[in-house]
Amino acid sequence: MKKLRRTGIHDNHPVGYLFIAPSILGITLFYLVPALMSLVMMFTDYSFMSKGDIQFIGLDNFRRLAGDASFHNSVLMTLIFLLTVPVSLIVAFPIAYILNQSVYWTKLLRTLFFLPYIMNGVAIAFVWMLLFHPSMGPINGALKMIGIESPPGWLSGTDTAIYAVCIIQIWIMVGYNMIIYLASLQEVPKELLEAATIDGARLWHSIRYITVPLVSPTTFLLLITGFISAIKTFGIIQATTAGGPGEATNVLSLYIYKTAFRYYEMGYASAISWMLFAIVMLVMLLNWAGQRRWVHY
Repeated sequence: MKKLRRTGIHDNHPVGYLFIAPSILGITLFYLVPALMSLVMMFTDYSFMSKGDIQFIGLDNFRRLAGDASFHNSVLMTLIFLLTVPVSLIVAFPIAYILNQSVYWTKLLRTLFFLPYIMNGVAIAFVWMLLFHPSMGPINGALKMIGIESPPGWLSGTDTAIYAVCIIQIWIMVGYNMIIYLASLQEVPKELLEAATIDGARLWHSIRYITVPLVSPTTFLLLITGFISAIKTFGIIQATTAGGPGEATNVLSLYIYKTAFRYYEMGYASAISWMLFAIVMLVMLLNWAGQRRWVHY
């Protein structure tokens, strides 16, 4: 710091603001300004197709939400889709634990598990649409081979489409969660595990009472970021089902898109967007309140 002060550069030097200016400008133009505009528009009947003046309608959009069956369905589908976050963590942790041990082809397996996360979403959707094909897909073919005469329709069935999309999302996220868990597991002190083994602790007890508590901050981080990512998920659902069949996979992010850019009801779409924001905040607050009981720093 002394060397920096000798050259005339200190903590609040204007040069620092020049470096962060592009990021601040981008956030302002593409996040803050649209958010403020939508905050105003949700109290209006603004539409792309409207030829008249914009009228302020107060809370009419929110009254409409209260009786909108499609909105209620979208909330339910979003909540179901959020279950992919804890499920992906439950699947990722044992994989990371195994790969953290001395196993063959560890680097190759890490790469293969992580690959779905960095693959193109449209390519992933296309592959899974083939796998889930009701009549010619290999998944239903395997189910028929083991004696299931009427396998599910997966993406084409109104009762199964949301769960098929959830399976795809879990498959995508497991690799990312595994990599983060793997980094956290490598920081667990081996001395603690060795001491527990000497004291007679079994493998399950070491995992339950030592490993899991020590990686709980990582679990909390993955839960928070996972919920935010899942709530905003759009591409994979749009590419596989486009919200269908019917409204079976019409999550809130997709419903907002359709309302704004298919039906051109920007005012109503803004109201839905802020309801989505409220749901995100509620989920975050519940996680933050609950983490005091199980997260160990």
